Amino acid sequence: MADSVAMTAESFQALQEEVERLETEGRREIAERIKTAREWGDLKENAEYHDAKNSQAHLETRIATLREKLLRADVQEGGPPSDVVALGSRVTVKDETSGREDVFVLVPATEANPSSGKLSFEAPMARALVGAKPGDIVSVATPRGERRLSVLALG
Repeated sequence: MADSVAMTAESFQALQEEVERLETEGRREIAERIKTAREWGDLKENAEYHDAKNSQAHLETRIATLREKLLRADVQEGGPPSDVVALGSRVTVKDETSGREDVFVLVPATEANPSSGKLSFEAPMARALVGAKPGDIVSVATPRGERRLSVLALG
């Protein structure tokens, strides 16, 4: 699938639930804001009306973006393999230059949070690690030059 978005079944379900919430509660709240603002008179100079319409545009853009992700979703069923780095893997790596060790869990881009060790599956480092086994050394192109990472462990 070209330009697919890798995600777990749980991530897929969470996106579906968010779309449902935005299409029901979100749209209902915006409609109420617009209705209330219209009652205040002249729409040309009605800041509340323009703010509500702007919020409506943002909401619809968010819904369209999430729907597109759902259409392009490549859902990874089951857990990650235990012998190679894949979506959902917890991997310990060591920077060959600095000796620094880091632990990452490869997650869908929608769940990424590098400060808590959740690395986007779409990130260059994650892409370089996919398919690697403990003991392998992978190269990652960075703005500061190539980084060599040793895969220490999975799990």
